[in-house]
Amino acid sequence: MAIALALFSSVLWGSADFEGGRLAKRFAPIAVTGASQAFGLLFGLIIVIATGSWRLPATGADGYLLNGILAGVFGYIGLVCLYSGLATGRMGVVSPISSLCAIIPLTVALKGGESLSTLNIVGISVALIGAFCASGPEISQGLPLKPLLYAVGALFGFGTGLTFMAKGSASSALMTMVLMRVTTLFISLTLAVAKKSFGGFRQRRDFLSLAFIGVSDFSANVLIGVASTKGLVSIVMVLGSLFPIMTAVLAFKLLKERLHIVQYAGILLAIVGVAIISAA
Repeated sequence: MAIALALFSSVLWGSADFEGGRLAKRFAPIAVTGASQAFGLLFGLIIVIATGSWRLPATGADGYLLNGILAGVFGYIGLVCLYSGLATGRMGVVSPISSLCAIIPLTVALKGGESLSTLNIVGISVALIGAFCASGPEISQGLPLKPLLYAVGALFGFGTGLTFMAKGSASSALMTMVLMRVTTLFISLTLAVAKKSFGGFRQRRDFLSLAFIGVSDFSANVLIGVASTKGLVSIVMVLGSLFPIMTAVLAFKLLKERLHIVQYAGILLAIVGVAIISAA
């Protein structure tokens, strides 16, 4: 159950990141992040009202209130860094490094007392290497500083955000993600007012793309949150971090981008890693 939820979340995340990267080439990454998160919040509020999830415990170390806010702050940093990095056109630098974000919650979970079997460790290692390779690492043209900094920022933001998401999900995965969206929307509106610009979105297709990004990203977060309560956080977060594979596949299918040999190898390694983890 946990493995299936985590893998599905990676599919949704990869799809949202692909579309977010495309929009960020035409609009400011901060605007894309803020507007898409607003759609995600609206979607989340509808579910909250329908389920009455606001009644669940909000405070405490594992409550959704503080953890949701912190997850929102760091997740926002990760998204802005990712979209900004992708907008530079150096996907082969940004995506592979950001895909290693699971290392942070993995480390925190292991330090917190989780233990893994030898087979699980092998599976996790193979899956992480697969995600990195599937992102299409490209250094033949060097490692320019700007995309590299964005990539590290995305890794840190996503990894720390995932850690707080897992903690808050112990109380309520849904409410944790709603608090995340409230936080990111507040940050986005503050920046929009300061810049006196709300992104310049006008066409219907742009709003549809923003809605798709927001709903997909929110759904992925909820799924990974629920998965973290059903299985080991260390394993769940690694499987959820396989999202670059979906981004690469969509770029191949929709943008006709050619996959390199290392990407095919990465996809194969990720599949093998998931199989090993499932067997364990």
